[in-house]
Amino acid sequence: MSAKYPYLVVNPKSYLYGKKSLELAKAADRTAKQTGIRLYFTCPYADIRLISENTKYLTVTAQSMDPLTPGRGMGHVLPESLKEAGAGAVFINHAENPKTLSDLSRCIQRAKELDMVTLVCADSTAEAAAVAALGADIVLAEPTDLIGTGHIVDESYMIEAAKLIKGVNPDASIMIASGVVTPEDCYKIVKMGSDGTGGTSGILNAPDPAVRIQEMAEAIIKAYKERTGQD
Repeated sequence: MSAKYPYLVVNPKSYLYGKKSLELAKAADRTAKQTGIRLYFTCPYADIRLISENTKYLTVTAQSMDPLTPGRGMGHVLPESLKEAGAGAVFINHAENPKTLSDLSRCIQRAKELDMVTLVCADSTAEAAAVAALGADIVLAEPTDLIGTGHIVDESYMIEAAKLIKGVNPDASIMIASGVVTPEDCYKIVKMGSDGTGGTSGILNAPDPAVRIQEMAEAIIKAYKERTGQD
């Protein structure tokens, strides 16, 4: 699976699980069908099969994994188990679950072996360039101190991140996401050079999360078409 864009990442983290996670996933699935956007939906490991078997158009995304191969590794997250349960992508190195450089590199390689898209987090533009060099499919450049604040990065950060990432790995997809709350945030971020964006609190705290997903998807598509000159 390759990193198609534009895209929206709906990342409930562990605020939702089971039936509530599935309910929002179904709403996101409808948006993916209606708009044609690539939509990554994260969920707890135990919900991956539930959501993958009850949706059709979104990409179920694991919250993390470990660089294991089948065999020993009690208590760790086996990549093959995620893939078989229905995950088509995986987050790696999120601020809430960081990896060592060695494990990060090995996780990216293991995901490639299983044809899973990697969304790899980086705290700074320099770290984003390093992540791109490791072969991440999507480089998520997001300053940790802005996560959940409702404030997105400034334009200079967006421009610098895009320049550094593409300079190291032209095939890497660029994602900016910290502090994203509104469809207007999504539009601005993608218009400035990001291939996609996403959020947690901006979606879950909206009056109607399903509607917010639809609005964000439409804003991303609009900005991407304007930036790339597509009809």
